[in-house]
Amino acid sequence: MGEPHFDIPKECKAGVVVNEGPDFHVEVRMVPVPEIKPNEVLIKLNATGICHSDIHFMASDWEMPPMSTFNVQCAGHEGAGVIVKVGDAVQSLKVGMRAGLKPIQDTCGTCNLCRSDNECYCAKAVFTGLMCDGSYKQYIVSPERYTTLIPDGVSDFIAGPIMCSASTIYTSIRESGLQPGDWAVFPGAGGGVGIQGLQLAKAMGLRPIAVDTGADKKKLCLEMGAEHFIDFKEEKDVAAKAVELCEGVGAHAVFVTAVQTYPTSLKFLGSRVGGKVMCIGLPPAGTCHIDVEPNQMCFRKWSVQGTLVSSMRDVDKTLDFARRGLLKPIYTVYPMSKFDEAVQKLRKGEIAGRAVVDFNTD
Repeated sequence: MGEPHFDIPKECKAGVVVNEGPDFHVEVRMVPVPEIKPNEVLIKLNATGICHSDIHFMASDWEMPPMSTFNVQCAGHEGAGVIVKVGDAVQSLKVGMRAGLKPIQDTCGTCNLCRSDNECYCAKAVFTGLMCDGSYKQYIVSPERYTTLIPDGVSDFIAGPIMCSASTIYTSIRESGLQPGDWAVFPGAGGGVGIQGLQLAKAMGLRPIAVDTGADKKKLCLEMGAEHFIDFKEEKDVAAKAVELCEGVGAHAVFVTAVQTYPTSLKFLGSRVGGKVMCIGLPPAGTCHIDVEPNQMCFRKWSVQGTLVSSMRDVDKTLDFARRGLLKPIYTVYPMSKFDEAVQKLRKGEIAGRAVVDFNTD
């Protein structure tokens, strides 16, 4: 059998940012299907996750140039679909292979960072959905050398969010150096990143504690592996409760996805020697800070560390957790007509788990 054939249209559906800035919204429009270079592939997406980073790009509230600087109109970096065309110089990838689009579209591939599994920090990294059109567009371009393949048994609705949210929290957990049996606290555990963090922590032998609010999120978090759930609206001192649950000593690490937790994040460590605050959530520039007292950091050997997104290797490893049934992202699927509704709901914090848009449903 030969390669499958796909009819490629001249135009495709896309969620386009309108009125870029604090009052942005997303409109579904027809846009041109991009052309590929010899070393690139064209991917037809079936689904895209919606990430808070997309909202920051569209709202332009980070200390980065706005999307319009790069003539980009489509955010998104959690795409999953199938390769429908390959460039003349492509050597390994074939039409019909399943593939995804990540937060980084490409890197230089030659610097020390790229050669040490830290390529997402490459000075020449191309941020998907900011510097090039992202996964809000149904047909997207990806360089062969930086294209992630999706394994059989992992649906597009699961694989899309793994490209960013699940792999990002996996990288943070791995970088924390926690060992099986250690306590891991997840503020914002009921969100798209946190809910996957709970499952991965459990699969990696850690003891996760969820922090969020509401009966629905409590039920979800406990089902997804949390040993305890702390409702921040019911508990007067959330950090003190977490320390109590962590055998009265404190968390070995707190994984901050809910940015409002940053100012109090060190309190979750209690008196735990070697405790760590892992910074994951990205707030608007200048809005959140952690007050660090040097003596406390030294006497307790504490550290505060940030991670951005994941290397290709870590994305592959996270996909393998899903392939083995150890990671089951919780998502709500929206049709194309509800694209903006999904984005605005996420912006207001009204979505449990991840929001995913189905390109094949109007």
